[in-house]
Amino acid sequence: MKKSDFHFDLPAELIAQSPLAERSASRLLVLDGANSCLIDGQFRDLLTLLQPGDLLVFNDTRVIPARLFGRKSTGGEVEVLIERVLGTHEVRAQMRASKTPKEGTRLELGDGVPATVLGRDGEFFRIRFETPEPLESVLHRIGRMPLPPYIKEVDHERDAARYQTVFAREPGAVAAPTAGLHFDAPLLDELRARGVQFGHVTLHVGAGTFQPMRVDSVHEHTMHSEWLNVGAALCEQIRATRAAGHRVIAVGTTVVRALESASREGEVKPFAGETQIFIFPGYRIRSVDALITNFHLPESTLLMLVSAVAGRERVLAAYAHAVAQRYRFFSYGDAMFIVPPKDS
Repeated sequence: MKKSDFHFDLPAELIAQSPLAERSASRLLVLDGANSCLIDGQFRDLLTLLQPGDLLVFNDTRVIPARLFGRKSTGGEVEVLIERVLGTHEVRAQMRASKTPKEGTRLELGDGVPATVLGRDGEFFRIRFETPEPLESVLHRIGRMPLPPYIKEVDHERDAARYQTVFAREPGAVAAPTAGLHFDAPLLDELRARGVQFGHVTLHVGAGTFQPMRVDSVHEHTMHSEWLNVGAALCEQIRATRAAGHRVIAVGTTVVRALESASREGEVKPFAGETQIFIFPGYRIRSVDALITNFHLPESTLLMLVSAVAGRERVLAAYAHAVAQRYRFFSYGDAMFIVPPKDS
């Protein structure tokens, strides 16, 4: 299986550059693999697509303002994209500079916050902030939201609110779990009133989610590591939902990765730690019965995961339909509701 097997042509004008005025006003393409059909609709159609007793599982990670700008002590400009917070004042990050910073390089970030490059960590750098101010406070003062590189129309005030889910509560991600961006408080209230249940995992999405696959063979790719937590309460919710004959529905690919990482002997069990799970066609997903997700980049690992849910040919056909019908793609774009085929 090759990366090129997941290619599709996408006109640049279909890449959403800004969110809609209302979160839940997006379009929704229903891929019903069980009945082999595509249905064009609106995101609020979830009110009829979901049934009382169904369990929606969200990723409650919170995006941190992880993009920083500054200078080296020698005067050269630097851009820092934090990949992970390692301690009270230390981070692992990608760095962009005219010359690769060496161990011991002094930085001034934002409004003059001092920092030191401690060394390399693979493709990343370890950086220590030399200030007694709490790191979270520093980032909120000088950092910017780490928007994907394909979003060119940046509005810092808008993006601080809209590149964040309304249920985000555990800081640590450097990319939003974008399927959750479509949910607003009124829609959540209406779903709850209909008897739909809610559960949460935490998976801190890393900067690697923006990186393209660098090998041609899917089987040779190694995923970046991300931290997740699946709690005992959610595991019980999933058990009870399945026992009652209802569905477990993942809101986003990160939830699928979290639940599959926590699965043992066909059952989701409490787990906190790192995962590098890579899901692509041939992998049998057992932890969820349906998936809500955005439209993903060509040849991306996210598109491969979606193809594992519904089948590569079905998904690429749905994407061709979405292009023809002018759906909006990627983080600020429209969504899909995917029910796997009966034979999966």
